[in-house]
Amino acid sequence: MSAAENDNYTVEDLFSLSGKTALVTGGSSGLGLIMAKGLLQNGVRVIIASRSKEKCNMALSELEKYGECVAIAADVTDSADRKALVSKIEKEFGRLSILINNAGANWGAKLEDYPDAGFAKVMDTNLNAVFSLTRDLVPLLEKAASADDPARVINIGSMDGIHVPIVQRVPTFAYSASKAALHHLTRSLAVDLARRQITVNAIAPGFFESRMTDYVFENFKQDIEDDCPLHRVGKPEEMVGIVAYLASRAGAYTNGTVIPVDGGTSISKGRRSWTD
Repeated sequence: MSAAENDNYTVEDLFSLSGKTALVTGGSSGLGLIMAKGLLQNGVRVIIASRSKEKCNMALSELEKYGECVAIAADVTDSADRKALVSKIEKEFGRLSILINNAGANWGAKLEDYPDAGFAKVMDTNLNAVFSLTRDLVPLLEKAASADDPARVINIGSMDGIHVPIVQRVPTFAYSASKAALHHLTRSLAVDLARRQITVNAIAPGFFESRMTDYVFENFKQDIEDDCPLHRVGKPEEMVGIVAYLASRAGAYTNGTVIPVDGGTSISKGRRSWTD
């Protein structure tokens, strides 16, 4: 065993996140807020970014009781906002250990009614902005990176990028396409950034309670549960747990993966009598 190896395999050491700094885009609500809270509770300094200053402030009032948190109003699809966001992180923290690209958009409509503007908006938010922000933050990620403890990029994809979603009844062409593309972008970035000691992985969540799922939960909750082999939706701790793994020493050798957290929905047809 080399002198550099750490043979402490306790959960406390393997999954320790203490002292790291993370940016969570779309961190003012939904899964972003949950992940930010989980990171703070484990000793991470967290920056959340969201388009709405009001939502940022509301989230900050909830999050700051758990640890050191900063909220920055920024639209990640806007180049000027991205530049300002990167500048503020550099000025205040000097480096970035973890980037969670979580900000997302959706649009549902029948094929004949699906607007070009809606398709473009979803692709711009879910794919283009992820590429641009990751590219712009590489210098700060490099400053926090080492061979033993790489910096981490965690992209929030979707099970809808793995299978074709039908449970909500309304097609989401752009969302599904953007998440499938994001999964492959994750792999491409993982290959390119590994030499800089930065790992890139994606999480593909299934259904969790959030603003984006309010409509389908209200109308199709039973179908969603029937569609899942575990017959339930996801719990907040199940997203926090996979983030903790990817961001910790336990996940330092995991690179270029897409990890579904969906109870098996993306690989099973479940009980779909409602499709007959």
